Amino acid sequence: MKYAAVAAAVFAGDFFLKEQSEKRKDWNEREICRGRIVLKKYHNRGAALNFMEGRPGLLKKISFGMLLVLGILWYLFWRKKENPAVLLGLSLAIGGGANNFYDRLKRGYVVDYFSFRTPWNWLNQIIFNISDLCIFIGTLIAVASKPMS
Repeated sequence: MKYAAVAAAVFAGDFFLKEQSEKRKDWNEREICRGRIVLKKYHNRGAALNFMEGRPGLLKKISFGMLLVLGILWYLFWRKKENPAVLLGLSLAIGGGANNFYDRLKRGYVVDYFSFRTPWNWLNQIIFNISDLCIFIGTLIAVASKPMS
């Protein structure tokens, strides 16, 4: 059940960070990590890059469907007791996806709270949360770890 604990830790950790950022009323952009990370709050009513911002009901259904598929895959890999890297990746993606889905249901938007300062201007403009990173990293781990048939 260590993989379920990973998903729960991702969910709980980002839940805490989002709650803290929502409580702050005096939120101004603030640089940390030698200016490489910028803390700033944003309410994203769509998916990544505001995709489907005008279709919140459909976005909730798609998010739920994706979580359901990931959960089924997680269960199938867990039953086989093989390829722990795929289970880890799925656990990260499920924890992050569930947290963002919870935000959509509870608040009507996803709380994002940091961006990166990079040489690429397009990347500097994207605002993330920990769940987003876990979804991305978890997906990479799961796909890279699954042996090709």
